[in-house]
Amino acid sequence: MRLDVVSIFPEFFSVLDVSLLGKARQQGVLDVHVHDLRDYTHDRHRTVDDTPYGGGAGMVMKPEPWGEALDDVLGDDTDAVVVFTSPAGERFSQSIARELAFERRIVFACGRYEGIDQRVVDHARGRARVRELSLGDYVLNGGEVAATAMIEAIGRLVPGVVGNPDSLTEESHEDGLLEYPSYTKPAAWRGLEVPPILLSGNHAAIAAWRREQQLERTRRMRPDLLEES
Repeated sequence: MRLDVVSIFPEFFSVLDVSLLGKARQQGVLDVHVHDLRDYTHDRHRTVDDTPYGGGAGMVMKPEPWGEALDDVLGDDTDAVVVFTSPAGERFSQSIARELAFERRIVFACGRYEGIDQRVVDHARGRARVRELSLGDYVLNGGEVAATAMIEAIGRLVPGVVGNPDSLTEESHEDGLLEYPSYTKPAAWRGLEVPPILLSGNHAAIAAWRREQQLERTRRMRPDLLEES
């Protein structure tokens, strides 16, 4: 999979060089390219924003640098997915991460300030598949944190990134429920014991216990997930 990121803070994405994603990049499983939006400006101040039409607080990212950046990054590739990170977008989820993990190429456009001129999004729809995605129901200073989180969630689902693919199937949200609690050695720690069922060796009973724990934890922490399922 190829991942392109366009941002005014390209250094932010150095975090993608560490851990499993960094190893996947070294092995060629993930091909990541980060582009500085300011490289597509033509004034001495490398300006990427201006005041909004209609008035209001804040600044809006200008269409010209974004247009040139997407022209350069996309080229003639009409099969790529362009993700605009935005609090006004569709809420990102595990199912969306799973869906995007099958894509050949994703371009992340990281907005700042009051967002990107809407014409950039509209124009991109005419040349690529566009997704407007929000990390959650809150506002960040920019799209870099959201893009990094999405890349992590998507990237780890790409075959070859996680060593044991079976570990991906039992995680929170994979089946619409939260993951069951996990334990390791020692069996007793600071007066707290590992649930005896996990020491029994009865795999059917363990599976049933884990399922019940998923339901109980989801009921307690995220009842909305039970309603959705």
